[in-house]
Amino acid sequence: MKIEYNVLWLDDQIDVFIDDEYVDKIKTHLEEEGFNANIITVSKSDDFFSQLNDTIDLILTDYNMAGKNGAQIVEEVRNKSIFTEILFYTARADLQSLDKIDRITFLQTDKVTGGTHHEKVVEKAINLIDLTIKKFQHIVAMRGMIMQEVSSLDAQMLDIVTEYLQKNDEGKKQPIIDKVLNDLISFHKEKLEKSKDFKEKNKFDKVVNDPLLFSSSQRASAIEEIINSIGIENFISDFKIEIIKVRNDFAHAVFEKDNETGREYFKGKNGGIDFNEQKCIEIRKNINKHKQNLDNLQGKI
Repeated sequence: MKIEYNVLWLDDQIDVFIDDEYVDKIKTHLEEEGFNANIITVSKSDDFFSQLNDTIDLILTDYNMAGKNGAQIVEEVRNKSIFTEILFYTARADLQSLDKIDRITFLQTDKVTGGTHHEKVVEKAINLIDLTIKKFQHIVAMRGMIMQEVSSLDAQMLDIVTEYLQKNDEGKKQPIIDKVLNDLISFHKEKLEKSKDFKEKNKFDKVVNDPLLFSSSQRASAIEEIINSIGIENFISDFKIEIIKVRNDFAHAVFEKDNETGREYFKGKNGGIDFNEQKCIEIRKNINKHKQNLDNLQGKI
């Protein structure tokens, strides 16, 4: 699963959901789960299909739309080889045409007690969102998401450094260049001295347990100099702990499961990384936070 969570919502009276802040309620729920929420609302089926693609994580739609009903819509969606979860809702409807289609949830609000039609739709949508999140919140799937998202941040840091160097004169560029080269000299000098010591003392086990740092560390150093030059709040210390260290910890750890307790965790050289729902939310929120930090910095160059 990715950091973005995309919802496509079709209803010929979608303005009611917007005006009464039901759309905002779903967006807030996704953000509390650590996602960057994107909810696309449309009132016509033509607009719906123009927005439909395989990046959509959840589809919400009124079953009794003018022009096309729910059965016709889902048939077109599936014909496009898009197997996104779909929630159809209505006050009353015949379910027979949809009850055998995979990944379809149907809500008939007049059969659910408590709340208005719109409140019941939002409550069911949130429940379905939570279900889709849990499907992809397994420890191994989350590691893949961390690798992908942090690699994107790493690439963005390189773009920022390159853009800054292209746009500024020698006086502003030189501190960045000096910082990176001095860090590299210091880093490789330390590694060289350690390697000589390991060879002299025949401690090859130390080499095995001392992996090289990722190049993102050097990029972060350059970003820090750019931050200082521009004069905005320095977030690099937190970035190194919340992004780079987390990525490195997960990259070099092995998945373990305790058969007695059911505990799932990644085992690294410094012990186990406990993994649960709260950890998933924390990681997603930190990735989003630092993506916004980098976007803000890039916008000031």
